[in-house]
Amino acid sequence: MSMTITEKILAASAGKKNLEPGDLIDAKIDCIMCHDVTTPAAISMLKEKGIDKVFDNEKIVVTPDHFQPAKDIKSAELHKRLDGWAREKKIKNYYLLGKAGVCHALLPEQGHIRPGEVIIGGDSHTCTYGAFAAFSTGIGSTDLAAAIATGTLWFRVPASMKFVLNGKLSKGVYSKDVILACIAKIGTDGALYKAMEFVGATLKEMSMEARMTITNMAIEAGAKNGIIGFDEITKKYLDEHLKDKKVYKVYESDPDAKYEQVIEIDCSKLEPIVALPHLPSGGQPINNCAGMKMDQSYIGSCTNGRIEDLRIAASIMKGKKVAIRTIIVPATPEIWKQAMDEKLFDIFYAAGCVISAPTCGACLGGFMGILAAGEKCVSTTNRNFVGRMGSPKSEVYLASPATAAASAIEGKLTDPRKYL
Repeated sequence: MSMTITEKILAASAGKKNLEPGDLIDAKIDCIMCHDVTTPAAISMLKEKGIDKVFDNEKIVVTPDHFQPAKDIKSAELHKRLDGWAREKKIKNYYLLGKAGVCHALLPEQGHIRPGEVIIGGDSHTCTYGAFAAFSTGIGSTDLAAAIATGTLWFRVPASMKFVLNGKLSKGVYSKDVILACIAKIGTDGALYKAMEFVGATLKEMSMEARMTITNMAIEAGAKNGIIGFDEITKKYLDEHLKDKKVYKVYESDPDAKYEQVIEIDCSKLEPIVALPHLPSGGQPINNCAGMKMDQSYIGSCTNGRIEDLRIAASIMKGKKVAIRTIIVPATPEIWKQAMDEKLFDIFYAAGCVISAPTCGACLGGFMGILAAGEKCVSTTNRNFVGRMGSPKSEVYLASPATAAASAIEGKLTDPRKYL
């Protein structure tokens, strides 16, 4: 029986030879990501039920990231509960403040993501790890508690959609523009509970960092998971980052696997794209919205806070001044240090930017860049819902790091190609 890569991974995790979309399975979990927002609630549920165990303290990765360092008493209490639990359960992979970072950048960087595995996390953008040919998806605190205790979780096998990405990207067009184009094409519910499988020649030109930007936003089309097949680029990244357990299983979709829908995109025709408020599906070519005044530019998050993103932004800002408040947020301490060593911070400092510690902060309206009523922000984050970054009367415009950097210089939405 032919199967997609997603079906093969789930079949292996459930101990089955064959699966079809719609089948219900109990999957063995290979890795659980825990952070400071949803895990404390899961811990409370476990305590209420008198469950005092974790299924495997080496398969759970803990990092505070949404409100770290703690921004107020409530977030400090969340950190305290997470810290006490992680220490009590002797969680092997617990990243304390100073080593903690934005979870979806931290786990691959620190070698916790392997192909062929089932990875879950208490965060909707856990689908990021699908860039490594793994099945990964976000869950809520209740499912998180169950998985922490048992190491298993039930799933309904998703049908798959194939996105064929072909064509060489033009200068100034990046993977963020590609995924915004995909979501604009199908809408925020276009892949509801589906697996978004990305294939095609365009991916061969993308780094793992760029690919993570694509799978990161699969949830913005309603997908259960996003996934990209294994290749030499994947292997090279894993060879450099896996610290242990370097043996992994690689699955590939069968040539005659069934897809609910196949969507082809000629990426050579794409322009820089901005998703207008208030949905990630509101993507428009930059020329349709250039000139719109902004109040803030935000470059960071699990979508675009990696070193490659900071290099792109720095290449545009070098020797220039920003016209609006601009916040740079390296996603992990390693990225922070690398950016400092490469003297990217010198460029951002000279341009007049604020440089933050790694945090999800403003992306979810927490801190470190909250918007007031009437303000507009061009942001490299993944959501632009009403009130996402602050006041419900503010507006968020999603874009690539290049567009966010060019817009920061001019104080209005700007085509980055004029600076390249």
